Amino acid sequence: MTIIIPDKYPEIARAQFNAIRNEIWHIATAHELGKVEESLKWGEPSFSVQGGSPIRINWKDKTPEVFNVYFHCQTRLIDTFKEVYPNSFTYQGNRALSIPLTKSIYDTPLNQCLLIAMTYHKVKHLPLLGAQPA
Repeated sequence: MTIIIPDKYPEIARAQFNAIRNEIWHIATAHELGKVEESLKWGEPSFSVQGGSPIRINWKDKTPEVFNVYFHCQTRLIDTFKEVYPNSFTYQGNRALSIPLTKSIYDTPLNQCLLIAMTYHKVKHLPLLGAQPA
């Protein structure tokens, strides 16, 4: 299933969506993680690979200046990202990280966060999930 970007997204949010989606696909290919499954969960685009933890992404009217990347709340993902990358994102509890729409995802360690989530079941036993400081 290919996710269609919601019509409500302004152009800058569409660009951020595409950049994050493309990075997920790039990571899966570069690290030979297998097929990326795209679906809608709770009305939001969701991406997963075998052995990983699902990743959802979304822009919302109530926080129009950021794009949100959601991770499973019963993992150590967000807590680890907060510890390793404390100033790289704004965090929403143990659920999400937010990236300003005006900031390139390539100026953040998002690719590392996505890789860790996509390999979660292989790295969950490692200190800091194997994350390296930016």
